[in-house]
Amino acid sequence: MKLNTDFSKHADAFFSQSTWVPSPIKEVSRKMLERDGGEIATATTLVNYEPNSYFSSHVHTGGEEFLVLEGVFADEHGDYPVGTYMRNPVGSSHAPVVKKSCMILVKLGQYQKDDHTPVHIDTQAHTFIMDPIRAGVTFLKLHTFKNEIVRLEEWPKNHTIELDNQGGIEILVLEGEFSHDNTSYQKFDWLRLPIGHSLHAVMNNKHCKVWIKTGHHLHQIQPK
Repeated sequence: MKLNTDFSKHADAFFSQSTWVPSPIKEVSRKMLERDGGEIATATTLVNYEPNSYFSSHVHTGGEEFLVLEGVFADEHGDYPVGTYMRNPVGSSHAPVVKKSCMILVKLGQYQKDDHTPVHIDTQAHTFIMDPIRAGVTFLKLHTFKNEIVRLEEWPKNHTIELDNQGGIEILVLEGEFSHDNTSYQKFDWLRLPIGHSLHAVMNNKHCKVWIKTGHHLHQIQPK
């Protein structure tokens, strides 16, 4: 399966307009954002776990990165409430078990070479700090490796956020909404901009909170 695999093109997905697709585990469903491969794939996905669902133990051959969006995700290592950001390096493994229900954003197979650092951040327990460059923007750093930067950002209402794009930009809306290029992005909508296409995010009378990754397309294979 190939979905949004051309990183030279703009891509987006709207949560309210997409449908959940069953996975091999009947209690687990997905909304695919980008994917290259079958069940073993390089992928970015929204994954929904129903109550008392599980996923069999598996090894992260290409690494796993996820953010808990709703509910409580869990595995044999612990429970991860809303706002938990995790990075499980290449070669790690786990067996998810969800007692109630949850939804996560997960990225598979997108680790850079030599990025071996596991990450576990309860973002609800941290304070956002002011961005020294963009007025009104606050952020929480989640991960940095070479050109890749992952953050949570809060954008104030009635503001315009400009961001140059020298290595790719990827955004998932967590709260509120913004408009870019005359298109509105609301809660759990996803946007990916190719290198060279700057972000011009316009807020209305509500603030916006996003998960944002930049610089990562420099290490991903570009299509011919």
